Amino acid sequence: MTEETPRPEPGALDVRRVRTHHLREAKRRGEKFTMLTCYDALTAAIFDAAGVDSLLVGDSAGNNVLGHSSTLPVTVDELLPMCRAVSGAAERAFVVVDLPFGSYEGSPEQAVATAVRFLKEGGAHAVKLEGGAWFAPHVQAMVQAGVPVVAHVGFTPQSEHALGGYRVQGRGDAARTLLEDARALEAAGAFCLVMEMVPAETAAAVDAALGIPTVGIGAGPGTTGQVLVWQDMLGLRRGRMPRFVRQYADLHDVVFGAVGRYVEDVRSGTFPGPEHSF
Repeated sequence: MTEETPRPEPGALDVRRVRTHHLREAKRRGEKFTMLTCYDALTAAIFDAAGVDSLLVGDSAGNNVLGHSSTLPVTVDELLPMCRAVSGAAERAFVVVDLPFGSYEGSPEQAVATAVRFLKEGGAHAVKLEGGAWFAPHVQAMVQAGVPVVAHVGFTPQSEHALGGYRVQGRGDAARTLLEDARALEAAGAFCLVMEMVPAETAAAVDAALGIPTVGIGAGPGTTGQVLVWQDMLGLRRGRMPRFVRQYADLHDVVFGAVGRYVEDVRSGTFPGPEHSF
């Protein structure tokens, strides 16, 4: 870059540590930010160094780490050590953790107690809860207790049975309800809103109507940020992928091939060789 070439203005997220006000500023400036799920220290360090702005310690660990068929069985005690690992390894990224099913719905007091554990014991910077306007009192109570809250509307995986499975939400007349929910959650104090499996037009309209940033997963390009499950995005998990997933690598085949060579070398006696022995 020559002296005559103007330097680009630093972005809202060109910071040592991403915080809530940086995400709000990114929306004000029309900038996009990134989020990936994360459940351990090694991947947290990689994603953080690669420039991911926010790491979500999601209850999607149920499907991708713990071997469950859904997020529903995940407990607070299972997510806490994952949260500690991610927050301990991330030097710049903003760390958000899901409130697991059954850990916040009972009352605002229950939500506060669970959220406080994740900030005190897990080192999280914010918590995320699923649900619409009926959880506004829970959001307000957590915010008043000093807990930053990300709300989650549209398809909410913890409600998959009530919603009739994995189905797009916010179509037709339901778009108005989704917008009303989003506004109620913003008014309650949520600083960010995740929208999952929502028509792109609806998601863009919600983002435009809110002062807070939004994050999309299967919600089109009109949101402030985007989030994906990292095992999907990097091709580690096999099987049918959601339409909204773009795969940037095929780690399944890389790992499968490497492990296969290891098995062959051990069985053939070529590993360990002299260079790997004392």
